[in-house]
Amino acid sequence: MADYLTDIEIAQACEMRPIYEIAAKAGLSEEEIEPYGRYKAKVDLSVLKREKENGKLILVTAITPTPAGEGKTTTTIGLADGLSRIGKNVTVALREPSLGPVFGVKGGAAGGGYAQVVPMEDINLHFTGDFHAIGAANNLLAAMLDNHIQQGNALGIDVKKITWKRCVDMNDRQLRNVVDGLGGRMNGVPREDGFDITVASEIMAVFCLASSIEDLKARLSRIVVAYTYDDKPVTAGDLKAVGAMTALLKDALKPNLVQTLEGTPAFVHGGPFANIAHGCNSVIATKMALKMGDYTVTEAGFGADLGAEKFLDIKCRMAGLTPDAVVVVATVRALKMHGGLDKKSLATEDLAALEKGIPNLLRHVSNIKNVYKLPCVVAVNRFPTDTDAEIDFIIDKCRALGVNTVLSTVWAEGGKGGEALAKEVVRLCEEERGDFTFSYELDSTIEEKIEAIVKKIYGGAGVYIMPNAKKQIATLTALGFDRCPVCVAKTQYSFSDDPTLLGAPEGFTVTVKNVKISAGAGFIVVLTGDIMTMPGLPKVPAAEKIDVDENGKITGLF
Repeated sequence: MADYLTDIEIAQACEMRPIYEIAAKAGLSEEEIEPYGRYKAKVDLSVLKREKENGKLILVTAITPTPAGEGKTTTTIGLADGLSRIGKNVTVALREPSLGPVFGVKGGAAGGGYAQVVPMEDINLHFTGDFHAIGAANNLLAAMLDNHIQQGNALGIDVKKITWKRCVDMNDRQLRNVVDGLGGRMNGVPREDGFDITVASEIMAVFCLASSIEDLKARLSRIVVAYTYDDKPVTAGDLKAVGAMTALLKDALKPNLVQTLEGTPAFVHGGPFANIAHGCNSVIATKMALKMGDYTVTEAGFGADLGAEKFLDIKCRMAGLTPDAVVVVATVRALKMHGGLDKKSLATEDLAALEKGIPNLLRHVSNIKNVYKLPCVVAVNRFPTDTDAEIDFIIDKCRALGVNTVLSTVWAEGGKGGEALAKEVVRLCEEERGDFTFSYELDSTIEEKIEAIVKKIYGGAGVYIMPNAKKQIATLTALGFDRCPVCVAKTQYSFSDDPTLLGAPEGFTVTVKNVKISAGAGFIVVLTGDIMTMPGLPKVPAAEKIDVDENGKITGLF
């Protein structure tokens, strides 16, 4: 029973099918995959050229996260298994986990309970080496930038205007701000520098938005790494780094194929964070999954104000994708926390706290239905302590918005617990037609785009752009970047930029501190609040509980 087994114990007890079987189930031949051991494989990019109509695309998103947990990835996997159980040809597309959260506090991204992708330990650790390749490409560019300056600086780069950082896929606050190039003339030019976590690197965003090797090269060449003394942008193309970076990334660009506990084909590829990047798996993996299944279930990181907004306004816009239905995941426990209830009191029925917290869910649902004009269903992850009165309260509130609520028990029951949700998703795809609309248009100004997201999606009153950010916007506009979509870096814990404002706050103003261009990714990054692009480990890191026995069996990994 799930009550007595940890996620890793459930995953290790699963009898995985050889990856060739999973590939055959997805309609892939042996020639189209490159096995990485018995249970993982890379899929050849030639599959994207198949003359096959795409399947239906289902986006799974969630309410604003709380320490009580929501189970978005678990629901995504359980829904895919549920669709399979009701006879649908289905694939799932997920992000790869970063080592930062794995060893920190959040945990991995392979699902939980009886709704997981496996091999769970591999996926959460080194997997097929994609993140190592991304980090290497990032740091090669950094090395070539500093070497160019060391070797005479023919491009006239101002060392005080370098915007490119090194990266490592680890929560390491010590590396946020460093001084390097010390030790004399032969050891580089002394300057202030810093590290981002790999999942916040622009290389990760480029990797996940590229549609082919040619597009990858074009995007890499546009990356702005610094500015000259007369404020002209310097790119990776200017540094002649693109060919070598692409050589490091070419194998990583092929999507990874694994399986769910119930043998559903799963593409797990790329993994930008949604609070500081765009929070979606690769475009290539999504398009490949759509070629392989009649239904593809994917997710976007954190709450719908972050991951889903970026999935819809950035990824779908760039890749020409249109979701057929959206699932918004919620739990009674999390909504009660949004209503101000202490975590220790969540097991007790409290309709008053639920009434205070449910506006958070309703705002997310309204955004999907009324801003993006997409068919929507609410999936409530049911816990044993949830009462019928609490569940009925949510059902009634969502019905008033014209949205159905379905109970999900995939954590405890796997695909069986996702069958009801699967049937509602199929009904939405077959009976309801969306009229997909973006939350802003590309020909708006940068300020207008930011304001549209804050007012329409977050429910805020307006935006305060700090003087430094105003100058940055003016520069980017003069350089012709103002027609790019915007990627807002914001706390995941609130609709606002203040993590303490739970529920559905109103009347707040979002403060924009910095605005920078990710020219390779093709979007403008808008930094709000106290967003860190290099997280730190908590007081008691999850890493302290992880161990390996004499047979090589890992324990303590969730």
